[in-house]
Amino acid sequence: MSRARAPAYLAGMTRLLRSIRSWRGVALLPLLGACNMVVMHPAGDVAMQQRNLILIATGLMLLVIVPVMALTILFAFRYRAANTQATYSPDWDHSTQLELVIWAVPLLIIILLGAVTWTSTHLLDPYRQVGRIAPGRPVAAGTEPLEVEVVALDWKWLFIYPKLGIATVNELAAPVDVPISFKITSTTVMNSFFIPALAGQIYAMPGMETRLHAVANTPGVYAGQASNYNGAGFSDMRFRFHALPRAGFDGWVAQVKASGVALDRARYLRLQQPSEKVPVQHYAGVAPQLYPLILNMCAKPGQTCMAGMMSADRRADGHGAVAGMQGNAAAGNGQRKPTGALFRNGDEKGTAPHWSQERKAVPPPGSQTRQPNRNRDFTTLLPRDVPAATTPVSKA
Repeated sequence: MSRARAPAYLAGMTRLLRSIRSWRGVALLPLLGACNMVVMHPAGDVAMQQRNLILIATGLMLLVIVPVMALTILFAFRYRAANTQATYSPDWDHSTQLELVIWAVPLLIIILLGAVTWTSTHLLDPYRQVGRIAPGRPVAAGTEPLEVEVVALDWKWLFIYPKLGIATVNELAAPVDVPISFKITSTTVMNSFFIPALAGQIYAMPGMETRLHAVANTPGVYAGQASNYNGAGFSDMRFRFHALPRAGFDGWVAQVKASGVALDRARYLRLQQPSEKVPVQHYAGVAPQLYPLILNMCAKPGQTCMAGMMSADRRADGHGAVAGMQGNAAAGNGQRKPTGALFRNGDEKGTAPHWSQERKAVPPPGSQTRQPNRNRDFTTLLPRDVPAATTPVSKA
């Protein structure tokens, strides 16, 4: 490019960049219009406390970020090459006052941030029952929370109300100002249950149960979603949460019961099959102990429940809970609790087999007994009382 054409080229590029900058904000307005900042405008007390924690933590961090950004601009402007009046101190390398500010202010902010985070982490523990409906409104004594059993399927959400005897797919409802107790699990892959207006997200994992406690304070319809990618139908794995007055919730329950369709095990097994964009479904009845069967991964007839498998594994000869059991019996099921080494006498050393100890003899091929194991049985799991895995499937 010749020197004569260079100024014109630079001038054209400058006009182009100015045009892009002027229209860039306008082009992004439709995208910004879809953001309603629901996390900053929650409808439940738990979500409100989480919002406040976000604001407090952000404000504490901005106490450092804002002055640093402002001083960066100030120093660049004041000590620019064209400012010959600026102080020039090439040999300056220490200031006690400046060092005190540089170290003391961030240290205080970290202490405050740590204290707020530690306190809020315990107060907002999802496994902890809510102690208040709203600020200044504690939960009344004797109040029974609404129990909801949540199952993440491929690719839809199943909600079971065990005390009401109903179930729904891709629709959730709860009365306003009533604590909600969620039990959450999954059937195939890891997922995440999230209603931004109600509380933070909590993971759902197959064969495991997580808990979440929350309360809705404002009537309305709020979005719920799967916030952990889990396959092809992830984008449509959404549902609506209806926060209703007590009369409205009772009417919704009556509407669900009026559907006349029962969610027995046969119908559940069909529902469990992968499907996308599933419409809302209502079930007027639920098979007994369906959620424990789902949790123990034995809803299909003939499957061995995880609890039964772990119990048999612990009772295997030479291993587990039967050999070496001493002391207290576990509450409620007659199982004996193993006594740890710290509670044994010195002369008892070596009297009980190690839980990861291998068998002395290998069982013959085809045997149903346990094979030699390595690095297993490091935990003791007391099985739940679940129905037999071989219960016949009721016909739809």
